[in-house]
Amino acid sequence: MDDRLSNAPDGSIGGPVAGAVHMNRPWLAHYSHGVPAEVSDFDHALPWILDEAVRHYGANVAINYFGATISYVELSSLVDRFARELVRLGLKRGDRVSLCLPNVPQFVIAFYGVLKAGGVAVPTNPLYTAPELQHQLTDAGVRIAVVLDLMYPTLASVRANTPVEQVILASAAEYMPRPLAVAYRMKTRLESRGKPHTAVPSAGDGTLHHFKQLLGRAHDRRGFEVFALPAPAAPADVAVLQYTGGTTGVAKGAMLTHRNLVANAKQAWAWNEQPAGSKHTSLCVTPFFHVYGLTVGMNMTILNGSTMVMLPRFTIKDTLKAIQRYKPDLFPGVPTMYLALAREAEHHKYDLSSIKVCISGSAPLPLEVQRRFEEVSGGKVVEGYGLTEASPVTHCNPVFGARRIGTIGLPMSSTDGAVIDPETWEFLPAGAEGEIAVRGPQVMAGYWNRMVETAMVLRDGWLRTGDIGSMSADGYFTIVDRAKDIIIAGGFKIFPREVDEVLYQHPKVLEAAAVGVPDAYRGETVRAFIVLKPGEQATAAELEAFCKERLAPYKVPKQFEFRTSLPKTLIGKVLRRTLRDEYIAHATAGAAS
Repeated sequence: MDDRLSNAPDGSIGGPVAGAVHMNRPWLAHYSHGVPAEVSDFDHALPWILDEAVRHYGANVAINYFGATISYVELSSLVDRFARELVRLGLKRGDRVSLCLPNVPQFVIAFYGVLKAGGVAVPTNPLYTAPELQHQLTDAGVRIAVVLDLMYPTLASVRANTPVEQVILASAAEYMPRPLAVAYRMKTRLESRGKPHTAVPSAGDGTLHHFKQLLGRAHDRRGFEVFALPAPAAPADVAVLQYTGGTTGVAKGAMLTHRNLVANAKQAWAWNEQPAGSKHTSLCVTPFFHVYGLTVGMNMTILNGSTMVMLPRFTIKDTLKAIQRYKPDLFPGVPTMYLALAREAEHHKYDLSSIKVCISGSAPLPLEVQRRFEEVSGGKVVEGYGLTEASPVTHCNPVFGARRIGTIGLPMSSTDGAVIDPETWEFLPAGAEGEIAVRGPQVMAGYWNRMVETAMVLRDGWLRTGDIGSMSADGYFTIVDRAKDIIIAGGFKIFPREVDEVLYQHPKVLEAAAVGVPDAYRGETVRAFIVLKPGEQATAAELEAFCKERLAPYKVPKQFEFRTSLPKTLIGKVLRRTLRDEYIAHATAGAAS
């Protein structure tokens, strides 16, 4: 850590980031027994964690995909074969490879194969629209794309406008047990009837390949040249371009290094306080193309040689069945998943007792959601916090220690946290609200080809998060809200999350999101978008009265809109900006008519 850090008896933080800093890390006093202040041995290329898993736990099941299993020895062989085929296709060190895949075995094989071949992985949401996909492929300079076959039409529609030279197609059915694979293909054919069809070009043109055929060719060279793999990457080399900011503007590629990702996997594992070598099963339904799923779902599980129970998408019944059948004890997820599963389990008999630890990330965890899932599972749900630019985890409540409900917990091992004035970068004292900043080995190298944006968020190793919050005197951090989501009504600042929490307490409310919308008098006013529980009825007046008992008058929503669902990202974040834009478009159209 920075040599300028020195202990202060009062735990205060003072001075600008570039100047002297006083920090005694008060949060260390609340670490649960077994959580270290620092993690070590993370200066490796990321495939090192897979190699170590093979060395120590080679016979363990690495992947359980609908009952079909792949051991760590088998996974390592598949990774090496895929890496050699990438080299044969012309991949050079530093070339970018897009992985446009859900949670299927091919994602894990391709991800580590790309890194072993010397490339940079670019995880890509398979549900991207054509413009979103074109932007990411072009911005990253992707030469090779590994894409789910069902998503190929989207890629085909923009490929000519991108630098993509080679395409590798993968099917979600390839690693399923045969009966399931047959049923999946039949279901897919039925669902595709009547939809626009883009013909898949012949593999004979040399630019399109099928994933399993590629691996088969690597396995059966029979006298052909075996392509050598390059030396391992340096820890400081970029391993992943993880795109962020797509819901609030043009998406930027965060450059996550091998060191960043190894460190964060180790930090997340240390926080779980599990003994080295203990065997676990992790439910991996949070997408690997999202950095939270990548680190806490995939990399953290591989780090310990444990098993990934993989589902390509989140559905309530498939997820509940997987928990009952395969008994995962770790479940990294997002609040919308926990809410949906709790609601189903409250009305139908499901055995969720295998779940012991859930680290909730990606979005704020409402207290009601936490309570309900803990009641139906018996496990612990703790709120964590992070951002793409930090690989992503930086804070979490203690799993087995003194968790503090309503906070994001403590900075993780080897991580410093602070609250700063966003205008001056001055550190603020405990209790003051400002922008949260973090520093640690998981912080990105910068944004891809965006020096100006990088300079705006990185200084002296500190990363500005864009989130408004505070730190208690004993080191617990609380998020008030995203800076860009703050509602300013009549000169008063209103944090949407505070309004959301109150609405979630209403017994008839299933989901809620407060959004600032234009108001001629107040500048902005609070509009609450509500999804009621099945069978329930409520009025705007009823909800307004409920809020008036729990919120200051200026925070009470002045408008209510009832919906059957709220727009979300695939990871489960409510898209407040979409709600705001839809309201404005509707209001504008109404005024025009």
